Amino acid sequence: MTMDAFRRARIWLGLAAFVLNWGLLSAIVSGVAGSAHAVKATGDAAPEIVTIYYLGKSYKEPPPLSLLEKPLSDKGIAGARLGIRDNNTTGNFLDQAFVIEEAIVPEKGDVVAKAKEILKGGDALIVADLEPDDLLAVADLPEAAGSVILNIRSDRDELREQDCRRNVFHISPSYAMRADALAQYLVWKRWSRWFLVQGKTDEDARYAAAVKRAAKRFGGKVVEERRFDFDAGYRRTDSGHQQIQTKMPELTQGAATHDVVWAADVGDAFGTYLLFRTYDADPVVGTQGLQAAAWHRAYEQYAGTQLQNAFEEAAHRIMTERDYEAWLAVRVFGEAATRTRETDIPTLRAHILSDDFKVAGFKGQQLTFRPWNHQLRQPLLIIGPQALVSMSPQEGFLHPKYLTDTLGFDEPESQCRFGGKAS
Repeated sequence: MTMDAFRRARIWLGLAAFVLNWGLLSAIVSGVAGSAHAVKATGDAAPEIVTIYYLGKSYKEPPPLSLLEKPLSDKGIAGARLGIRDNNTTGNFLDQAFVIEEAIVPEKGDVVAKAKEILKGGDALIVADLEPDDLLAVADLPEAAGSVILNIRSDRDELREQDCRRNVFHISPSYAMRADALAQYLVWKRWSRWFLVQGKTDEDARYAAAVKRAAKRFGGKVVEERRFDFDAGYRRTDSGHQQIQTKMPELTQGAATHDVVWAADVGDAFGTYLLFRTYDADPVVGTQGLQAAAWHRAYEQYAGTQLQNAFEEAAHRIMTERDYEAWLAVRVFGEAATRTRETDIPTLRAHILSDDFKVAGFKGQQLTFRPWNHQLRQPLLIIGPQALVSMSPQEGFLHPKYLTDTLGFDEPESQCRFGGKAS
């Protein structure tokens, strides 16, 4: 062997020894780290438990108009379960464990009695999947005064305004927020003349009032209003489409010159059937057609696909808007607990209302609560049946602090004085 060959052999042997020693060292380090983790996991300190209650009721809901929309028995609670899993991903590192107690009463059950059972243990963190009367009945219990109740179901503006409660926070966007978000987009498009078609229910009237308010705020104009008063009958029968095909042109014939037909049909009794059946060739917006929503199955921006996929893997179906709101409500509690490293409810409540609180919602910005009426600020999707069209607030609609405060009731407009027994 020549001297050069000998030197090359020594270099290669040295490198091999280094690689071998580095591998051993890595294994030792990994073993030490694993042992330390095991010691922590089996140590005396038990994780702090954060219990979140999902309080709901099996309200009777009309069947979906389309066979594409399947009746769901776990709408909302499936999102909350995913939120718990996401909370524990972070909580495991901070010796916090999140659990959910599902308290869903039957259609004729007593929500207040169930709430009292929950509150026997003191103040509680509650995700409320409740209609307005039940929500207020629970919030006004003396035992609930110190609790934090997150509304994920009702969009009524009164719950954020005249009927606001100090212990109630709102994840669901209000009617005013939805109408403002859509109005901004329509005004940006210069489609400012609106033909408003309203249903028969009180909720339809509330939404229609929000549309009229949005017109005044942003320069739109309701050029005509009409009510849908017929009974669509058996809309899924063989002859149902013929009846609808006749009624919808009759309903919309001869309206004042307009750019869009704005449907105010919260319960989806007729609005879906306005599409492609109006007398004139009209875009349909509002509660059907082009809508303002907190979430939609087609949304994928800002890593939204990641949340969609995680939910579908866990629930084996698409994520509805209420699922998203329940997931976000649970994340609000999780974020407050992990940021403060505390679990007592007064501390969590104070943090949720502080300038330091922010929660991620896959919308390109951190979401916060309005201190004057406890509504969650958030951008809203302007969404068609199968694709995202835009997001509001729209460019050009300005605010001195938060652009999202152009949606819904801003502080100078608010009538909320936190009345009721929970004040």
